[in-house]
Amino acid sequence: MVTDVIPERKNRTNCVCWTGIRYASGFLRRSSRVRPRPLLFNLYTADIHLLVAAHGLVLHQYTDDCQIYIATPVNGTSSAVDRLTRCLNDVNAWSSVSRLRLNPAKTQILWLGSKHLVSDIAVTQVSVLTSSLIVADSARDLGVVIDSCLTMADPVSAICRSGYFQLRQLRPVARSLTADAAKTIVHAVVACRLDYCNSLLHGITDSLFRRLQSAVQNAAACLITGTRRRDHITPVLRDLHWLPVRRHVDY
Repeated sequence: MVTDVIPERKNRTNCVCWTGIRYASGFLRRSSRVRPRPLLFNLYTADIHLLVAAHGLVLHQYTDDCQIYIATPVNGTSSAVDRLTRCLNDVNAWSSVSRLRLNPAKTQILWLGSKHLVSDIAVTQVSVLTSSLIVADSARDLGVVIDSCLTMADPVSAICRSGYFQLRQLRPVARSLTADAAKTIVHAVVACRLDYCNSLLHGITDSLFRRLQSAVQNAAACLITGTRRRDHITPVLRDLHWLPVRRHVDY
């Protein structure tokens, strides 16, 4: 079970202390453009790890993105949900004292397991503070979409969808660009999507690799070089010095 707990910051003046030593002081303002430094914010919220561990749960945190994990058999899901609810209540109480706020609107619940096990879980809603959240089929974690069965089909679909959109945006101006300029732009807005956290794609099915190869990399290569989609693409990738998607992931 993954819970994305995102505290909502308020205007506050604070100093961060650790082991009795004052490290920094400053003013943190809640804004879409001004975000706290990860190290200082992690020090400020270090007690959350102790609260979560006291309930026998595991916390993974990057700045204000927090995931709470709990392992449970299928017949123990109800007790696991109760432990999670008590943990979130304690985290919410700590957040209120620390001038933070737990935001249920930005919280997601996700069961992780095989398709057979997930289908046997009867719990479809979880109470978080005053809200009742429906268990999601997938969730976004630091830009990566994770599905409940870990098939990686959802992240592959997201990569293909975003890559195809960017290629469509570039196609009208591609003829006005030099080959080097087009290659640089495609690297910046399309190829980087194949590189981001691509180690998670290791071991996916051949059909998913073919989707990434055809819908993203081959299409990008055709856009840069003006190659027709029916032409053989392997020499084009070799001229661009691009590894195929599968080999790139394995590398």
